[in-house]
Formats: sequence, structure tokens, C-alpha cells
Amino acid sequence: MRMAIESNRSSFSSVKSYVNALRDTPRRVVRRAGSVTTTFDETSHVRFRYGGSMRKTLRWYDLICFGVGGMVGAGVFVTTGTASHDKAGPAVVLSYAIAGFCALLSAFCYTEFAVHMPVAGGAFSYIRVTFGEFMAFLTGANLIMDYVFSNAAVARSFTTYLGTAIGVSAESKWRITLTSLPKGFNQIDFIAVLVIIILTVIICYSTRESSVLNMILTALHIIFIMFVIIMGFWRGDSKNFTEPSDPTRPSGFFPFGASGMFNGAALVYLSYIGYDAVSTLAEEVKNPVTDIPIGVTGCVILVTVLYCLMATSMSMLLPYDLINPEAPFSGAFVGKSNRLNWVSNVIGVGASFGILTSLLVAMLGQARYLCVIGRSNIVPVWFAKVHPKTSTPVNASAFLGIFTAVIALFTELDVLLNLVSIGTLFVFFMVANAVIYRRYVSVETLSPWPTLSFLICFSCTSVIFTLLWWLVPPGKPKFFVLGACFIVICGLVVVFNYAVPQARKPEFWGVPLMPWIPCVSIFLNIFLLGNLDGPSYARFGFFSALAVVVYLAYSVHASFDSEEEGIVNLESGIKESIELEDLTPKLQK
Repeated sequence: MRMAIESNRSSFSSVKSYVNALRDTPRRVVRRAGSVTTTFDETSHVRFRYGGSMRKTLRWYDLICFGVGGMVGAGVFVTTGTASHDKAGPAVVLSYAIAGFCALLSAFCYTEFAVHMPVAGGAFSYIRVTFGEFMAFLTGANLIMDYVFSNAAVARSFTTYLGTAIGVSAESKWRITLTSLPKGFNQIDFIAVLVIIILTVIICYSTRESSVLNMILTALHIIFIMFVIIMGFWRGDSKNFTEPSDPTRPSGFFPFGASGMFNGAALVYLSYIGYDAVSTLAEEVKNPVTDIPIGVTGCVILVTVLYCLMATSMSMLLPYDLINPEAPFSGAFVGKSNRLNWVSNVIGVGASFGILTSLLVAMLGQARYLCVIGRSNIVPVWFAKVHPKTSTPVNASAFLGIFTAVIALFTELDVLLNLVSIGTLFVFFMVANAVIYRRYVSVETLSPWPTLSFLICFSCTSVIFTLLWWLVPPGKPKFFVLGACFIVICGLVVVFNYAVPQARKPEFWGVPLMPWIPCVSIFLNIFLLGNLDGPSYARFGFFSALAVVVYLAYSVHASFDSEEEGIVNLESGIKESIELEDLTPKLQK
């Protein structure tokens, strides 16, 4: 009887029902787009709605290993070569330091949410309880896009490094070139597809076993990393920091200027997407209050140190204009001397381990994002199913594994990397805004507009600073204009801090120096966004527009149906009560 009622009420039960739903789209958007859930709802019956809960088996050391494994493989062995050769030159060392500092500030914001609301949805859930359903969907869609494209890029890089490890040219021997396809999409890579399929099977089987495998691979990978660092400092030459091999190329530590260094930081920010995946494992952590802060922030700090040491090693080994964008470290020893060719093979083996751990962690993260989005009913609930035996989101894992494999089969590395960074920066920007909003706005707050006005003004002023950085010619006028703009930015934070009291303070763990740290994170994310090229924004606009179309054509109607049927009972504008907020951490314990 219930099934029949639900079928009749569904917007998708017939063509006529769907046409009527489309006619009612404006009203439904107004009703559902800004609707928020409560942290109590996210951590209680929402997670049990479509299958069992994910098993709590992880501790802080698992999270650190997942974070290191997830970040180091993609970061050093995929983006470093492109960032150094095309963007920053030897200043790529500082690019990693800037990106790492920005990631650490974002990690603080993620950690406050994850401790208070340990669910698998990560940034999607954080935005959903703060800014509502539509912004959460837009954030989640960009996150999943980032994961799929970055995983495809990393899988193709695995083929390159595996070939290096055994002394085979992957491009000529293992990839098949189809002249009928456009350049950038015409090299077929079956090895990348095979790796993705194998890892998909593993993550579907068990998170605990995935963690053990990740620990083993990460330990081996760290050994290889230390080997590369030692070899770079031993065999490298400090003159490569300032002298390119081609005298006609720009020289110095900043061959492309400060803008090149920030361009490099924006590109290598992809390297830190791994800690975001760690936050999606919060639902499977035994003690979220202590394990999550140690795991998330600890892995970011450790990885930043490793990145800077690796980038320094690479810059000493070769002039920046001789670095191979696809395989920077192994290529640094090819042709140096016959006695050192074996080093290239060893680095290829180590990079292969690192890339496998990076893929494993990222694929765990992307599946959990899609699972929680399925729980919210704005994508088919089939994705939310948790297998009763494995306690893993099997459907989401399998779907995204196949999707990633198809993209990795055709699309080349440089095309994929340009698609990723802007979406990652956008998501981190949204989470930083959300943590400020949650601290200063609650059911007792008379109006959210003072906080919203501050966030809008601060972001706009940061955008103005970024535009001035690019448009004003170098010289004293630029220095004074940027200085004045920076003073305005700091003044906004000072005024807000004294004029608007915090509505709630976290019981267990919160971002320190509120609101300064999230504001610095917002500023850095906007500034790094300003250092990306036009085509990146065009792609971001395309995928965001596609997400909006999907939301209007499907998600808002599925969400509306769920509300009507009593599955989602929150009207737009309802805020959670203080009692439920205070009760949530106690229930989690």
C-alpha cells in the first residue's frame, strides 16, 4: 500500500507527472534550494535510511596513513613536473609551501565540522547543514568531478612510472594511439583502466583491509621518498636553482616571477585533495573527537614537509627547463650517466607505490561523497546503499570506478590536471565560509545578515585585491594600492570580530583564532583562484552549469518528493535547536 502511494506521488512515476513537476520547478526550487538539515539528522536516521551504518574501525594513525598515502602519490609524482617546468621554475618549492599553508588552514575548518558531525559526506554535509541543499549539491558535484578527473590523471601517471620502473617507454609500448581521435584524447591506456578496476574491487570489499593495504604501500612509499630526497641532495647541484640549461630561458629562482610561483601553488593544490578524502572517513573512525584532529592536520603538516623536500631535491637535480612534466623525478636520472640509470628504475617503483595509495584513498573518498549525496535524495538512492556484509558503499564505489576508468582510458594528463584545481579551491573556499557562518549564526541569532554581509564583503574585497595584483603595473603605485586593500581586508575582520558575537563554541574541538584562520583561508583560496587561466574557468563554468541543469531536471524534484512523503521533513528555513546540537556529540560517544 505504501509503495503504491509513493509511486503515485513521485514526480517520475509517469511522463505526465514529470511534465507537471517541471512546470512546478520555480516553487520547488524556492522551497528546497535553501533547505538545511540538522547535525542530529545527519548523524542519526539519515545514515541508516538506505542500509547499515559503516563500521567504525579506524584510528588516528589510519587517518594519517590515508592522508599521506592519498596526497603524496598524486602531488609529487604528477603535478610537480608541470608546476616546475611551465609555471614556477625552482620556486615550486615555495609553491608547495604556500599551497600547504592554505591546505592546513582549510584542514582546520574541515576538522571542526568532522569532529562535531562525523559522517561520510565531508564538505557536502558541511555545506548542507549551513547553506542549504542547492549549494551543497553544487559543492558535491564539483568535488566528485575533481575526484574522478584527478584519479584518472593519477592512473595514467601510474602507467608512465611503471614503464620507467622496468625500463620501457609507456607512451610507445603500452599506449595505443588512435589517429581518428583528437589530440589529448587519442592515446588509449588499458593499464590505467586495469589499476582502477582492481582498486575498486578492493575498496568494495572492506575499509579495514583497504587501510592495511594502504599502510603497507605507504610505508614502502616513504622509504622511496627518503631515497629520492637523499639522492637529490647528494647528486644535485645548487646552481640549478638559478641557471636554466637554455640561456635564452628566464633565469633565477623566480624565472616566471611571483605570479609564476602562485600559478604553481594553484596547480599543486591538487596535491592536497587527499586530506579532504580523509574527512569522508569520519563515519568509520572509532573516536572522532581525538582521532580526526590528529589525523587530518597531522597528515597535512607531514606531507607539506615531504613535498618541500622533494621539490628541493628535484630542483637541484635538473634545471627547470629540462624537467619532464610527466615523470620529473625518474626522468632526472635518465641520461645523467650509465651508473645512475638504476636510480630512475628505483624511483619508478617508488612512484608506482605512491600512486597506488593515492588512488586507493581518493577512490574511498569519492564513493563516500556520492553515498551521502544519495542519502539526501538529490541523486538516485541506489548510490546510498551500504552492503550489509562489507559495510561499504558498493554501488557508489562501482559506479565511480567505472566512470573514472572510462575517462582514464582516453584523456591525457595535461587535460585532466587543468580540470581539477579550480573545483578544489572552490570547495575549500565554501567550507571556510561555512565554518564562520556556523560559529556566528544559530537559532538564537536575531538575523544571519551581519555574518552573511561580512562574508560577502570580505570575499569581494579579496577578489578586488586579486584583480589589482594582476591589473596594476609593477611599481610604488601598485604597492600602495595593494597595501590599502589589504588594510581594508584586515579592518573588516577586526570590525566583525568585535561587532558580532559568536553564537556557539565547539564543545570538543574548534578552529583556533576565530575568525582569523578561516578568513585567511578564504583570502588564499580566492587569491589562488585568481592565478588560474581562463580555460580553467570556462571548464568550471561548464560543469557548474551542468550541475545546475541536473539539479533543476532531477534533484529538486526527487528532494521535493521525499519531503512530501515524510522522508525529508525539514522545510526551507528551519534551523536546528541548541538542544540537538548539544546532544549530538554525546550520542556519537
